[in-house]
Amino acid sequence: MLATLTTDYFSDPDWLFERKLDGVRAVAVRGPLGTALHSRNHNPMTKTYPELVEALDASAPEGMVADGEIVAFDGNQTSFSRLQGRLGLTDPRRARATGIAVYLYLFDLLVLDGYDLTGLALRDRKRILRAAVRFADPLRFSVHRNTDGERYLREACTWGWEGLIAKRADSVYRPGRRSDDWLKFKCVREQEFVVAGFTDPAGSRVGFGALLIGYYERDALRYAGKVGTGFDERVLRRLRTQFDPLRSSESPFADRVRERGAHWLRPELVAQVGFTEWTRDGRLRHPRYLGLREDKPADQVVREDARV
Repeated sequence: MLATLTTDYFSDPDWLFERKLDGVRAVAVRGPLGTALHSRNHNPMTKTYPELVEALDASAPEGMVADGEIVAFDGNQTSFSRLQGRLGLTDPRRARATGIAVYLYLFDLLVLDGYDLTGLALRDRKRILRAAVRFADPLRFSVHRNTDGERYLREACTWGWEGLIAKRADSVYRPGRRSDDWLKFKCVREQEFVVAGFTDPAGSRVGFGALLIGYYERDALRYAGKVGTGFDERVLRRLRTQFDPLRSSESPFADRVRERGAHWLRPELVAQVGFTEWTRDGRLRHPRYLGLREDKPADQVVREDARV
């Protein structure tokens, strides 16, 4: 189930408010042969986070399917950039050797003892989840506040959080769709974009100069601008190796892109990008690269315009 961005912040006793975590969405399936973790687009993550799998095996009941977010911390803040060091690793030993501690925040329960709970009210699902799992690090229950979303959002922004997720307390779980029953209250502006090209590096820079990114509007890939900050040398080199198999002779953008030294890619990679605002001509102002996403298909990336 996916949330809809809004700037219409509110307080309501029929809603609950959770911290918006800056990580990777994960579904945990606890079966008789052990636990499997997969992303929201069904990519396997079991070997990427072996300590989370072990914790679920020890603390969660069989026949459980739960929804949550995998995070890493930089100080007191969840950091998608730090989590990048674990993404894509399929050797549990290499994953552990990164030294990047990870945690799984569970916030919803879909199945328990083989029974489908998606038709229950959210507040009931969370109550059952809290009782069903023995929560201790690295497993954490996603706590919430009731009613006072506006004050909680002000506090969240002061604390440096990404924002809040507002959820209708009596809502059922509707998988695979974006819903007005779950809303995003954001303190920062960032979203996913499709990487569909890059420019040549200049001076002493290695790998590439900037990413050329976009989003889908119906079936057309619209150009959103170029991202040239947020990279260190290691990231520049690693991304450049990922570009080679995706090279294309033609631009995948529906718009004409006037960037010197542009090279085109098949639109398969998805990057998380922070920015200050959208310009009137549909470009990003002050974009910065935060990391690649493996949990969202490129063809589902759209421009997130806040509902008012």
